[in-house]
Amino acid sequence: QVLSDVFNAPVFTIDTANSACLGSAYRAIHGLVAERNVPLADVVKLAPEPRLAVTPTPGAEELYRPLLKRYAELEQKVIYNPASSC
Repeated sequence: QVLSDVFNAPVFTIDTANSACLGSAYRAIHGLVAERNVPLADVVKLAPEPRLAVTPTPGAEELYRPLLKRYAELEQKVIYNPASSC
């Protein structure tokens, strides 16, 4: 729910054990076939259908929008001037 609220986006999941490993495997296969211009969508077309897990809580965007803006500002500061950001 937190991810959905922070990024104001629905979250989908798949009913698969070790789904992070499965995602990594799909990316590896995609890397192997990339020189043949095979799109990632073709690699994962046999994956289980995702299901909607949660949607954003109404009003959460107003709470998280300024925090995301501040996070982005701090991230840019660290990226472009890492020595002085400590």
